Amino acid sequence: MELYRNEFKLKIKPNTKMSKVNFKPNEDRVLVEAAAAEEKTASGIIIPDTAKEKPQQGKVVAVGPGFKDKPVTVKEGETVLYGKYSGTEITIDGTEYLIMRNSDILGTL
Repeated sequence: MELYRNEFKLKIKPNTKMSKVNFKPNEDRVLVEAAAAEEKTASGIIIPDTAKEKPQQGKVVAVGPGFKDKPVTVKEGETVLYGKYSGTEITIDGTEYLIMRNSDILGTL
């Protein structure tokens, strides 16, 4: 019996500690680490990979200085909600992040 690498998916618990990133966003940009996508519905139905939606919340990892007349309204470590198609996906040191403008953030939790 042969097992293929893609046959089983391992669930890795997200790191609860904030990792220090050597990245400083410019102006009003914010670096966000997206939360993991939902694995099950509230009633216990398992969601397949093809049907999972992009997460719309995440933790702020780095914040730019903002503009002189308009500072950035979020701080590092806060959990924020953002639009479904907001931001640009980037990879830093093997971890995927979203970089977006402060105005793309809808609110904090």
